[in-house]
Amino acid sequence: MKLWQAGVVVVVSAGNWGPDAQSITVPGNVPYVITVGAMTNNYTAKTANDDRLASFSSTGPTYEGFVKPELVAPGGHLIGVMDDGNHRIAKQHPEYATANDRLYTMSGTSQAAAVVSGAVALMLQAQPALTPDQVKCKLMSSARPAVDGAHKLAYSVFQQGAGQINVYDAVYSQNTTCANVGLNIAADLAGTKRYAGPARQRADGTYYIIDALGNPINQQGYLWNNGYLWNQGYLWSNGYLWPNGYLWANGYLWPNGYLWPNGYLWPQNATTSPTSVAGINHWVEQE
Repeated sequence: MKLWQAGVVVVVSAGNWGPDAQSITVPGNVPYVITVGAMTNNYTAKTANDDRLASFSSTGPTYEGFVKPELVAPGGHLIGVMDDGNHRIAKQHPEYATANDRLYTMSGTSQAAAVVSGAVALMLQAQPALTPDQVKCKLMSSARPAVDGAHKLAYSVFQQGAGQINVYDAVYSQNTTCANVGLNIAADLAGTKRYAGPARQRADGTYYIIDALGNPINQQGYLWNNGYLWNQGYLWSNGYLWPNGYLWANGYLWPNGYLWPNGYLWPQNATTSPTSVAGINHWVEQE
């Protein structure tokens, strides 16, 4: 939070605990960072019609009611540098090393966060004076949400945030005032004010979002092109946001074959990672 206040853009992994709700933890649970979930091209780099949300990608909302992640980015089977001599994951999974031996193919929201960090570098190269809140707004308002043929959300905002990163549009976006609306980071750091996000939970365990007056809004109100900016905060009121038992909707199913705008497609099926315990720094199966 102090880095954010000082003008440093902070990008963090959502975590690899998905697809359960409220599985985004520290440091991705605070509004003064850009929290990134993962999607995958399903090993078909030249074909967009089977891209999908990675099953391990952690899901919001946070316990404070903030909508997380902010967006998703490629996080499946990306190649990166790793110390093959000392790193535990490299020792346990040598089959994913390249001929170089220091380059490894891995999946995770850490990979997705690195993609967004690169995009942020391009944004700051183009406009060095951007504040962290402005960078966050440009990224989110330019992202492409996964929608179906009727332009309804294919994934909840608690899974995909504002949608898939669109680097070109993020760099050139003119939107700069839509992130962290209503928050005072100085007061938050000083402990004089505490904030909650607009997410709430129904008695049946499902989640929804309220508007500035506390009224529930329908699912399509979550879409950026409908004008509702859900990336904001409210002063914390007495009482807890969630009832006992943080339940996701019973029998939750991944959607089938929903389209991204401009030709991007989510997959026919996505299943939970076979890894029973998968945190940010733990191995998840390749996707």
